[in-house]
Amino acid sequence: MKTLHAWMIAQRDLVPEGSAISRALDYSLKRWAALSRYLDDGAVPIDNNWCENQIRPWALGRSNWLFAGSLRSGKRAAAIMSLIQSTRLNGHDPYAYLKDVLTRLPTQRASEITELLPHSWAPA
Repeated sequence: MKTLHAWMIAQRDLVPEGSAISRALDYSLKRWAALSRYLDDGAVPIDNNWCENQIRPWALGRSNWLFAGSLRSGKRAAAIMSLIQSTRLNGHDPYAYLKDVLTRLPTQRASEITELLPHSWAPA
């Protein structure tokens, strides 16, 4: 990585300002600490492919949801989609989670509402 970093710096001086290569090198060099973070911590993945694959269905459907009917409807749809993804990320079945939460919600005390969030939810 040190050799690559030195090479990129040397190449940056050789390419014309404003070219696609100069922009790519500038982008990488400005973010070098983040790009090489995985070398310092073995728990940090080398890429974000897993995350990209998780959000791909939502990104692909984005154009289908441009016309949700109204801004309010769009915000509701975004909230539900975020909740479903959070549920999956926390290892829960979204259907079981939503069924349980929607059943418990009317009688849940306001002070205990955080128990129904995906990261702290336990099935009843």
